[in-house]
Amino acid sequence: MTRVQRLSTLLLKTLRDDPADAETASHRLLVRAGYVRRTAAGVWTWLPLGKRLLDNVARVVREEMDAIGGQEVLLPALLPREPYEASGRWKDYGDLLFRLRDRKGAEYLLGPTHEEIFTLTVKDQCTSYKDLPVILYQVQNKYRDEARPRSGVLRGREFLMKDAYSFDVTDEGLAESYRLHREAYVRIFERLGLDHRIVSAVSGAMGGSASEEFLAPAAAGEDTFADCPRCAYAANTEAVTAAVEPPAQAVHPAPCELDTPATPTIETLAAHLDVPASAILKNVLVRIDGEIAAVGVPGDREVDLGRLAAHLAPAEVELVTADDFAGRPELVRGYVGPQGLDVPYYADPRVAPGTAWITGANKPDTHVRDVVCGRDFTVDRYVDVVVVEPGDPCPACGAGLELGRAIEVGHIFRLGRKYADAFGLDVLGPEGRPVRVTMGSYGIGVSRAVAALAEQTHDERGLCWPREVAPADVHVVAAGKGGEVLELALDVAALLADAGVRVLVDDRGGVSAGVKFADAELMGVPTLLIVGRGAARGRVELRDRRSGAGEELTVEEAVARLTAG
Repeated sequence: MTRVQRLSTLLLKTLRDDPADAETASHRLLVRAGYVRRTAAGVWTWLPLGKRLLDNVARVVREEMDAIGGQEVLLPALLPREPYEASGRWKDYGDLLFRLRDRKGAEYLLGPTHEEIFTLTVKDQCTSYKDLPVILYQVQNKYRDEARPRSGVLRGREFLMKDAYSFDVTDEGLAESYRLHREAYVRIFERLGLDHRIVSAVSGAMGGSASEEFLAPAAAGEDTFADCPRCAYAANTEAVTAAVEPPAQAVHPAPCELDTPATPTIETLAAHLDVPASAILKNVLVRIDGEIAAVGVPGDREVDLGRLAAHLAPAEVELVTADDFAGRPELVRGYVGPQGLDVPYYADPRVAPGTAWITGANKPDTHVRDVVCGRDFTVDRYVDVVVVEPGDPCPACGAGLELGRAIEVGHIFRLGRKYADAFGLDVLGPEGRPVRVTMGSYGIGVSRAVAALAEQTHDERGLCWPREVAPADVHVVAAGKGGEVLELALDVAALLADAGVRVLVDDRGGVSAGVKFADAELMGVPTLLIVGRGAARGRVELRDRRSGAGEELTVEEAVARLTAG
């Protein structure tokens, strides 16, 4: 029998005003509706109703993971340094790791993700190809020392995540495990009622040969994705590849220096020479793991440092400062050119061999015309690094791309043998020889999914939870004076609970009907059952939270409606 939850005894305090630091709708409404409270920067307490949300999301995730043969485990969050040092991620994660020492001086970290420990677990437990394939997963708190935790539970230092790992003997087995997870993720997000897109992504510090993100479109999202209106192409902008036409064959004259005083920017140079910005080669100096490098892009485009960092991960990427020019006379601020430049040179694919440019001469107040890529300078590595703009050609069909903002709620990786190599994860193969295991990694942000749902489904009155996630199925509101109103509300709640319906009942004394209605709309339970003036006649109102449509019914009709099916 399902228990009725009375608001008079529930640990719940709703707020009329938004938190002063609220930046997003989910932050504002989850706090106001009494689901979460801030404990520290990026650290949140999930109150009773919020815990129900987390549990409901985790339940759906577990059911679908179990359906593909996943086995749930629980690994420690406090982890020794050595496995992460063996994989290189003790260094690669940099300041994102929470590091600590025990009383004996041994170094530990709070787990940001668990590839290393899962790999060691399987190495300990599986010795033969007959033990594989295996899928292991956990639902556990993760820890990352975000420099600027913000947007409530969307970007925290502690967050709840489901991470799963597949272990196979062959690449074909990995492909099948990847397919199973991809399809399971689609079912999970459909059951949760979360609008989502599957997009190509950059694997970054995780490594591996390929990855895809599951993004929930939302204005509050920190990810930007590109979507083609003509074909099925979709990708995080970090993973969009440039559709570049090969340059026309041409013979270019030798480079010619130009006197260009006081033109350190693309805008001033284009105006001085009366040329389009696209004719100019912009060279941006950056530091990659502390070493200076240059990045070349057409002058009408901007360098996306996030894309550059994603492609070069786990290296740290940052812009140079004025101090970096000290003692480096060959680096002339505002007049840098790639020809003769003695630093690594990265370039966007638009800077293709055979293209000619106006660029810096590495001398003050001087530029050079007809500097040709491949003839006058070479590119050490091509990287898709410009800020993707609406209308850029789709790499698949050439149509103009559309851009949208989204929240990353899931990410799946074909890790391959990166971690198996680091830890020597072999099993005895069918031929009697050791075989190196290949892996996949699959994550879902459980707490992020709650916030993403809040972002996608709220309205001007408050939260509007899908039924699968909601903390209750029905919110009974005793909205009238007199003992018969409260008595009927409790009776109806008990009938519903006996039938297995999850019920909240607002039985608070001394609270006006207006406040109860406002709280009910703020909290977002999908169905409201209002006991008010019709109580004496045995009639109640059923109201849909999302549409606001209501209907007066007898108690018997309302209970039958809510318990049908």
